[in-house]
This record gives sequence, C-alpha cells and structure tokens, in this order.
Amino acid sequence: MRIVLAYLIGVIFGTGIVMGGMANPAKVLNFFDFAGSWDPSLLLVMAGALGVTLVGYGIVLPRPRPLLAPAFSLPATTAIDLRLVGGSALFGIGWGLAGFCPGGALPALGLFEPAVYLFLAAMMAGMVLARALSDRLSHGAARPFG
Repeated sequence: MRIVLAYLIGVIFGTGIVMGGMANPAKVLNFFDFAGSWDPSLLLVMAGALGVTLVGYGIVLPRPRPLLAPAFSLPATTAIDLRLVGGSALFGIGWGLAGFCPGGALPALGLFEPAVYLFLAAMMAGMVLARALSDRLSHGAARPFG
C-alpha cells in the first residue's frame, strides 16, 4: 500500500512540476534574469506550494502519528549552522546556473534532454563528494577520503 501511495504522490508531484513549467530550465533561469526577460511564474508556483504545505502541515501535524508510519520524521534541530547555510547556497548556485533543481529534474528525465542527465550526474557526484567531506571532517582531518 505504501508503494502505491508513494507512486501516486510522485505522479501528482511530477505532474505539478511539469504543468508549472519547472521542468523547463529556461523558465527557471528567466526567473533569475531581473534585468532581462524576468518571468515571475516561478514565484507563483512556489507560493502555491507553500500554501498547500502550510495547510497540509496544519491538518497532519496535530495527529499523534502519520497514517503509514510509527512516528513523524521531523528535524531534530532548528539550528542554523554553516552546513545548512553552505548547502543552501550551493543548492541556489546550482539551480541558478543549471535551471534545474532535483524536484524539477526528475520529471524532466522523460524529456530525454542531455542537460537533464548531465545535471543529475553532477548532482550525484556532488552528493558523494559532500558525504566524503562530511565523513572526513567528522572523523578528523588525518583520515583520507574513501
């Protein structure tokens, strides 16, 4: 049952991403082009997503637990640290340069554009490097990568 629901949620999310134009990197890049062909539609998509999320959290979080899990998986900390700020900055820089974020790139796989595959490969490489760096920093600088 969980697999079926996850699939349906993914289809709904992907459909929304495609319908909102977020699978098109030019639409995203035009949002960041304030001096040229600025397109505010990304702001509207984000505001809509935020509104749905706020309503959803208001309905779901007062419950004692999720329907299909023993407990909610919420962040254990609310601290704003270097890791959070640095990761957010890297995400924003990558999004601004490529025009894709992971949520927009996955539904765009069906477009068979080479840029999507290049973006996802770079994203996965970045995840591997970030994990290796995090492991190295948490276990001391003397430990080599790998």
